[in-house]
Amino acid sequence: MTLEIAQVYSQIEAMAADVKRRQADYRQKIDLALQTVSAISSNQEQLERKIRNARTTWLVAGLKEKAGIHHPVKSCPDNYIVVASDGSHIDVDRHQSAHLFLLNIGLVQLQYGSSPDAWFSSIPSLYFKEDEMSIRSQDGRQAPLEGPLLGIKRGVEECRFLADRVDEIKTNLPVIALIDGSLIMWGLVGQRYDDFVIDTLLINGFLKQLDRFAALNHRNPTAVASYISFPRSTDVVNVLRVQLCPYNPIDCDRYCKGRFEGRECDNVGGLLDRALFNELLFHGERSAVFYSSSTIVEKYGFHRVCFFYVKLDEEVARVEIPLWVADNEGLLDLVHFTVVDQCNKGFGYPVALSEAHEQAVVTGADREQFWSLVDRVLNEDNLSLQRSLKQTSKRVKWI
Repeated sequence: MTLEIAQVYSQIEAMAADVKRRQADYRQKIDLALQTVSAISSNQEQLERKIRNARTTWLVAGLKEKAGIHHPVKSCPDNYIVVASDGSHIDVDRHQSAHLFLLNIGLVQLQYGSSPDAWFSSIPSLYFKEDEMSIRSQDGRQAPLEGPLLGIKRGVEECRFLADRVDEIKTNLPVIALIDGSLIMWGLVGQRYDDFVIDTLLINGFLKQLDRFAALNHRNPTAVASYISFPRSTDVVNVLRVQLCPYNPIDCDRYCKGRFEGRECDNVGGLLDRALFNELLFHGERSAVFYSSSTIVEKYGFHRVCFFYVKLDEEVARVEIPLWVADNEGLLDLVHFTVVDQCNKGFGYPVALSEAHEQAVVTGADREQFWSLVDRVLNEDNLSLQRSLKQTSKRVKWI
């Protein structure tokens, strides 16, 4: 049966009318948001107190600078190094008899200036030993490393390999280490993971690697940052919602629970931060620096995650940095410059991250070849294999 286009046409017309209505609503929200940003600048201290006392049901950014300011990109050293990492993995497959997983970390080092150079690497690591397949507590509890938890583990390893590479660089040139995605371990937020899991992956894992980057500053200027393309964050817009709220102190559950219409904050609700900064910033400029208020960030200490937005040719991106980078004007300017320069060189996306992704990617064909190789090697050693019938059915052609 073919698609009845005639029946769909009226629905497409209704969709177009709805898009037009939402665009008009969007313009009104943007205009109010810009007016609110302007109003904040005259009395930001009062807003900061209101934010501290607020009990909201959504994340509100902390204000490190005047909310409405914007900074042009500054010139930086002609000679500098960018190192980037990305990763892919083959997860545990419960339909396979071999209980294992594989992480593939891509690393790229690009040197700019009078002695340009480039270095690329892909590092696959197979995990199969019993003590590698789960996170274990001292009292014998276990959390299997698979699914979302394996994704978090991969993020820690991406950062570790990146720190290893930066540590190997013997130079006095500035070094910028770039990570794809967020510095905030969102996978640990809201999940009922035991403390030993958080301690292993975050406290003794990810944050230990950030410690290494910070320590390298005694040798040469070293900054670490993460890049988020097409961000869907609303932390800064939520600052405007706090400003518009008539209650003080704010308590969403007390005053607005169950209300979905008529709330003053909804006059800018639904906007994304990137839409706001697309209006506020000129090309190459960065926004003010903000603090993240995610609950997991409370454990970060002096690595507390800060962020800013930067306007590029085709999008507004979010850049996250540890507090020690945000507090150092030279490192902050270096990150800003590098992100803009990398995006200009990489057709809108940091070229080092793009190349790291190419080194790390594991295709569907790679996965098939990997499992076939596992089967072959085990068979050659006369090790019996058992596979679920579901998996077998996928490999057998019936017709």
